[in-house]
Amino acid sequence: MIDPKLAQQLQFIVEIDKLKNILRQNLITDASRRENSAEHSWHLAMMAIVLVEYAPPEVDLLRVIKMLLVHDLVEIDAGDTFCYDVQGNEDKNLRELQAADRLFGLLPPEQSPEIRAIWDEFEAQQTAEAQFATVLDRLQPFLQNQQTQGGTWRIHNITPQQIEKRMAPIQAFAPALWQIIETGLEASIKAGYISAPNSSPDSSPEAIPDSTFSVPELSSI
Repeated sequence: MIDPKLAQQLQFIVEIDKLKNILRQNLITDASRRENSAEHSWHLAMMAIVLVEYAPPEVDLLRVIKMLLVHDLVEIDAGDTFCYDVQGNEDKNLRELQAADRLFGLLPPEQSPEIRAIWDEFEAQQTAEAQFATVLDRLQPFLQNQQTQGGTWRIHNITPQQIEKRMAPIQAFAPALWQIIETGLEASIKAGYISAPNSSPDSSPEAIPDSTFSVPELSSI
């Protein structure tokens, strides 16, 4: 007979496998398909390791990695809410809180509060670790969209002003990385991936064809 604590841990481990079924709006960089939330979390954790030198010196890298692996688990119940979907974001916090209660409640009582606290910390955005995690969470889809000729920016007619507003935590919490946003936006406007500021957006809601297109070189960022 399996130990009751271990049984609860295994139940949680099996349950979070469902994150692999949650599709995000963003395309992966070869534009062949949409990314799932588990892939997103893995990618962010790797980014934290590679880009830690751009975080404040007091940042605890291990805690950032834990946060990035935990932060989107609630999407198993709440789904992925597109960041530019105003209506969808109205009840996002409530849906995710309910999901957090259920999912983290699957863990043993001596372990559940620790992992729930990591999720709560990310949501509160008050610590250096949560702020750096958010920087990476904003940067990764920016890179994906830039590498897929505008990706979901083009599909949803997202403007440079909307993108800059969404990327604001990067400028605030990791200013050395802001050059990526400035240069990437400039290159994307020049290439026609997004409309120039104050210009009329494409009236078509589906600007990207279904077929795979070539991926621009990273040097164009």
